[in-house]
Amino acid sequence: MGAASQIHEFLREAGVPYSLVAHRQSFTAQDEAAATHVSGRNWAKVVACFVDGIPIEAVVPATHLVNLRRLLELAGGGQIRLAEEAELPTLFPDCERGAMPPLGPLYRQQVYVDVALAAEDEIIFNAGTHTEAIAMGWADFAKTVRPIVGNFAELPIDTVGEFRLSFRE
Repeated sequence: MGAASQIHEFLREAGVPYSLVAHRQSFTAQDEAAATHVSGRNWAKVVACFVDGIPIEAVVPATHLVNLRRLLELAGGGQIRLAEEAELPTLFPDCERGAMPPLGPLYRQQVYVDVALAAEDEIIFNAGTHTEAIAMGWADFAKTVRPIVGNFAELPIDTVGEFRLSFRE
């Protein structure tokens, strides 16, 4: 059974409404949000982590980054690390690398969602491939996944390298 069929079966068994959204092939959360014509604040980006050796899913808007220190505090662990790319096929069997959905119960993982994403009425996320996404209401997602919601995302810091004025100035 492929990832898409497992994901659809999981959501059908949960009895929640959702929509499948086909889009052009994209590989970053920001590009996938653009490909599906939704705001990056509605796109649920999954970051696979390990807390005290146990895999978890950290879910933030596409526009944000995970603050590992705050996530570790929320999870109540002692050590945290990002999952390595080579670990993803084991953690998310049948999913294309980097296209994992935030459906932790399907993969026996706890899901942590940042408050910025939980504030949205609808979220959209990868359906196991880089060409399909799932859109669903936040309330239905929360009912199905039962995530722990906390404040652990942050916007990237804009950095501008040192510059010098041109000779004309």
